[in-house]
Amino acid sequence: MVANGYEHKSIVDEKTTLYDEVTSNRSGNDEDSAKFSIGQKVKLLKEIVNDGTYPYCPIGTVMMPAGAIGYIRTIGDFLQVIRVYEVHFLEVESALVEIVGCREHELEAMEPYEDEVSKEIEFLKKHREKFKN
Repeated sequence: MVANGYEHKSIVDEKTTLYDEVTSNRSGNDEDSAKFSIGQKVKLLKEIVNDGTYPYCPIGTVMMPAGAIGYIRTIGDFLQVIRVYEVHFLEVESALVEIVGCREHELEAMEPYEDEVSKEIEFLKKHREKFKN
């Protein structure tokens, strides 16, 4: 495209799908409470593509292939409305990075969910009961 005598080249291939999950999906796919727990083994359902938030490779580059297996490291949120799971993918040779932020609908549990906070609270209640007279 030529504008004002200068040729403009896009840095993004026109065939690249850009994801705008911040505005298009909000947190509509997320449950009120977290679907996965820290340390839980998960599988990536679709490839993660650089949407421009990773500065060290071009937009549209595959960061993590679909089917990769990883573990939930932390659970956070983006703009206080979108739950993001920090997932550590181990030994994925074709991956550009090891740790990727993922949404709930991009992951599948490979082992049962355990609400460790609830388990700990229940343990503490039972423990305290031992000392009541």
